Amino acid sequence: MQIEITDLKDIKRAASVFLKEMGHNKVFAFYGNMGAGKTTFIKALCEALGVAETVSSPTFAIINEYRGTEGTPIFHFDFYRINKIEEAFDFGYEDYFYSGNLCFIEWPELVESILPQDAVKIAIRVAEDGRRILESKP
Repeated sequence: MQIEITDLKDIKRAASVFLKEMGHNKVFAFYGNMGAGKTTFIKALCEALGVAETVSSPTFAIINEYRGTEGTPIFHFDFYRINKIEEAFDFGYEDYFYSGNLCFIEWPELVESILPQDAVKIAIRVAEDGRRILESKP
């Protein structure tokens, strides 16, 4: 899968394409440099899923929980601030990752060893012309 986002106005279309392509997968790990657009894209995904509340990066909380149109939880993680993997164990990551609910993960490289084997890894990179390119990682 590869999705290009030409500018911020294009992000809703990109989120819609992503949601159609994600199939039955539930855990998505978003890789990308600071400022690549991970939070912005996850916000667009949540809006497309009917989340009414404000979607923001859970940088300090580590996890935010939202409710989509159907009332099911959507979990949004940001592991940027964790210092050691044990911090993920402390809040019971298994309860979230294996809940069967959608999980969107920022900075997954910091918890790589505990990601579910079926987690879909998505790289977001910024092209020289400013486009964002999302593509599946092996």
